[in-house]
Amino acid sequence: MIQKVKNIFKTMGPAFIMAAVVLGPGSITISTKIGATQGYDVLWVVFIATIFMIVYINMSTRFGVLNKQSILEVIAEKYGKWLSMVIGVSSFFAALSFQFGNNLGVGMGMEAITGVNARLWPLLFTPLAIILIFFTKNLYKTLEKLMMFLVILMIITFIVNLVFIKPDHAAIVSGFVPRASSLMNFNQLAAIIGTTFVLNGALYQSYLVQGKGWKVNDMDKGIRDSNFGVFLLAAMSILVIVTAAATLKPLGISVNSAADMAIQLEVLLGNYAKYIFAFGFISASFSSLIVNAVIGGGLLSDSLGLGKSMNEKMPKLFTILILFIGMAIATYATSNFGSSVYSLILAQASSILAVPLIAIGLFLIVNREDVMGAHKNTLFQNIIAIAGFLIICVLVYVMYGKLLQYLIAL
Repeated sequence: MIQKVKNIFKTMGPAFIMAAVVLGPGSITISTKIGATQGYDVLWVVFIATIFMIVYINMSTRFGVLNKQSILEVIAEKYGKWLSMVIGVSSFFAALSFQFGNNLGVGMGMEAITGVNARLWPLLFTPLAIILIFFTKNLYKTLEKLMMFLVILMIITFIVNLVFIKPDHAAIVSGFVPRASSLMNFNQLAAIIGTTFVLNGALYQSYLVQGKGWKVNDMDKGIRDSNFGVFLLAAMSILVIVTAAATLKPLGISVNSAADMAIQLEVLLGNYAKYIFAFGFISASFSSLIVNAVIGGGLLSDSLGLGKSMNEKMPKLFTILILFIGMAIATYATSNFGSSVYSLILAQASSILAVPLIAIGLFLIVNREDVMGAHKNTLFQNIIAIAGFLIICVLVYVMYGKLLQYLIAL
């Protein structure tokens, strides 16, 4: 039995890498904030965003096992270099939005432990990430093992904590029923969708599958792996929302720091909750900081025809550029713009601005019979994919104005 479990985990590399890049500080912060303010009422939003993510990440997985060329190379061939470049640039800016949040998360976690101002810590962790990227012999395998450990540890901690908290099960079930009242706080809802329906991550799944060496015979395994990654993401978001709803909402805590978020684990961890939560928060931030930069840098480089492997020069240089820009923006924002929690939520929400173009490119390719053969999208898959695209477009329209207000305030 134990050996069987080990064998299952050995085949699940991309799932944990993808879950880790999404399960960053933004996802944890937003889920905590929503649980503390709206209780269980937004669980249905996570569920719907998860369905959309599964459809798009399965589209990317199917492409990856069927083709030797990268998805951006094929888009360039079929629709023109311009579309590939636009998608690459969009992915780059989506990664920057997440990177801003990852740096804020590192700073918030370290400030909770040490008391040293949050804006100083990205100046330390960014160089550490660069060293890891440049001097790790096999970055993929290293990330795979590290992410697997961190993701499992976070999920187990929250599950065990829930056993002691004993949340309202009826309220949890009712939270999966859509309701208009939960649409009032648009920033938070856009952010939770942005941290679940992560299309630059879905697009990069095809690269991870190709890097794993999976072919058409491995399609079922690849789809199971991608579904498992999305399940991990959704499970973690739901666990955090439920935990915060059961612990923080009754106390009226609005969540303005990592220390506030740590209160939800005090039932299990007592006085150590602050430090253990902060450590987990830092781990989630740093792992996401690395993988997110790799995705953004790799997709931009590939779209420009400058290489797609992290063993090549240009993907590494673009990755470093993302790391430095994210560090600079986070340092400036924490110095000049109040609450790190609010900045983190808006950073995650703004990541959806680049999603529509990525969705269009992925959708077009997986509907081509000359590329996908018998594995092109079905009518049902297209209906869900289009529904997800339309919802994202509405969110982008509203978030565009909010993001402009935020930038002007900076």
